[in-house]
Amino acid sequence: MYEQDTLSALDAITEAQRIAFAPMLFQTALCLRNSGILAFLDKQGSTGATLEEIVAKSPLSEYAASVLLDCGLSGRIITRKTSCYYLSKVGHFLLHDPMTRVNMDFTQDVCYQGMYYLSQALEEAQPAGLKVFSDEPTIYPVLSQLPSPARESWFAFDHYYSDIAFNTILPLIFAAKPRTLFDIGGNTGKLAIRCCEYDENIAVTILDLPQQIALARKNIEKVGFFHRIHCHEIDMLSNQPLPDGADIWWMSQFLDCFSPEQIVAILSKIARIMKSGAQLYIMELFWDVQKFEAAAFSLNATSLYFTCMANGNSRFYSLEKFNHYLELAGFQVKQRHDNLGIGHTLLICEPF
Repeated sequence: MYEQDTLSALDAITEAQRIAFAPMLFQTALCLRNSGILAFLDKQGSTGATLEEIVAKSPLSEYAASVLLDCGLSGRIITRKTSCYYLSKVGHFLLHDPMTRVNMDFTQDVCYQGMYYLSQALEEAQPAGLKVFSDEPTIYPVLSQLPSPARESWFAFDHYYSDIAFNTILPLIFAAKPRTLFDIGGNTGKLAIRCCEYDENIAVTILDLPQQIALARKNIEKVGFFHRIHCHEIDMLSNQPLPDGADIWWMSQFLDCFSPEQIVAILSKIARIMKSGAQLYIMELFWDVQKFEAAAFSLNATSLYFTCMANGNSRFYSLEKFNHYLELAGFQVKQRHDNLGIGHTLLICEPF
């Protein structure tokens, strides 16, 4: 992947122009979707629709619809034959693919405004773009207080990828017949609840920031699992002592929220307190083990969210680098399962 430059000079300069005007194309796609034009063209199927017919079914003026349609043609979102417009394959996925919708909403509602400050974030190693939402040093304490629709789009993005993976990893978790599981960075408590639904004998402790624990408690209360799911408020970067006694220490899409030095510090802290026979389960997205180029591109683009909006110093890592961090913290990978859910990898680790 990415080893050769295979584009012709003409294709390369065309791609360069698409990058130069990428923000315009993104906003065009979003407006075509949100205005209902893509849905209307989808209903017309092979018949297509004229500009007049589109305007009649749209909240937009003829001028507004025409500039969107023209840019949509250049972006291959729609096609045109004689006087009629049609939905292209790209337009179909923009409209119907849940992953694409989640990604677009996350980009628009969480990242778009703040990305203006990417250069500053790179220079300062601080999430300079977060200022559009908050004065906090990182996004994590304020996730539940983000303004709408950023809050909904952030959680939809996070849950979409992790929830699909949960269906495949539960049998792997419970193959070891654990009785206690510590869910570090448990967020809204989804995994903890799924574990309790899957195995009636498991007891789960969620370790997270107070703001996230408050969200988790609300969800746990709804399903009545307070007797089996406990909450422990903690900042994993602090000197607060960790609880002990877990059979499995679990982290899902958690360590990508930290710098390499912080990852090693967190893992070392866990290694020092793990009981004999306990295992560390890490579920992450690694860009260098993805089956499809589009997946690697999505992860590398999302890394810039961490740079500019989240904390200024983390990212989606390559597995090659991540294995090095595990070794520095005193862990070895005993099992590796790739392509879980949408591109997740599960690492089952033990201390040296």
